[in-house]
Amino acid sequence: MRLVASLISALAAGALVAAVLGLLPERRRRRRRRSRAQEWLVQAGVSTTPSQFWGISVGSAALTFLFVSWLTANWAIASVPAVLVGMLPRLYFAAQRRKRLGDLRQAWPDGLRDLVASIAAGRSLARALEALAVEGPVPLREAFAPYPFLARSLGVVPALETIRDQVADPTTDRVLEVLIVAHEKGGAIVPEILRDLAEATARDVWATEEIDTAALEHRINARVVFILPWLVLVAMTIRDGPFREFYSTPLGLAVVGVGGLMSLGGAWLVSRLGRMPEEPRVLGR
Repeated sequence: MRLVASLISALAAGALVAAVLGLLPERRRRRRRRSRAQEWLVQAGVSTTPSQFWGISVGSAALTFLFVSWLTANWAIASVPAVLVGMLPRLYFAAQRRKRLGDLRQAWPDGLRDLVASIAAGRSLARALEALAVEGPVPLREAFAPYPFLARSLGVVPALETIRDQVADPTTDRVLEVLIVAHEKGGAIVPEILRDLAEATARDVWATEEIDTAALEHRINARVVFILPWLVLVAMTIRDGPFREFYSTPLGLAVVGVGGLMSLGGAWLVSRLGRMPEEPRVLGR
């Protein structure tokens, strides 16, 4: 019975992770949510599918639940650390996504200036983009690595559209749309357009960095406040004694349950209040 209860509790913890992350499927919106989840993973620069991601999250939560239950002999205490560990893949990929998109945004002003310099040296826009894939900033080199082959086999515009879908970044969408129009229309005004675009992108990057820097300390404090009490609680209940005995009683379970709900609710509230609005992919969809 204890094993069955542990397995059921592990499944419940996994379902709770899915609910916290907003991953519970709905029949009417299932296809749309899958598309958004896949795009989110693409923006993080990983090839993991949504199903694999959810499996990692639920599996890590279940294993953590069983391990902490074995240490503390209390399934209620193990539930919140299990939820926390189940959220770690989400936090890790979110950090990877934030870094990758941030690196791309920071690289575009210099990349656009490189394009202007190449065009001023007598190259066409198509050749300037090939040079960008080899000589440009490192994040743009990685993003434009397939471009020379795609441009020769499909053409410049389909190649840029393919790069746009692979990168899945709103800033890159906007820049590539301007480059597509510049390639189709051409003319002497192209360098001037690219200079203006580089300046506008640089201002956007500066504003985003200022906002992220101001919010960093608050995010760290919120996570420490959420994690630390539960680490202390697990440490107090590892060994036999009055703490383990108290939290095995109905009153102790009630305290853990209320504390867990308050911690998860507070973490969700802080996350919602501290979430910065993201630019939608209007041009890329």
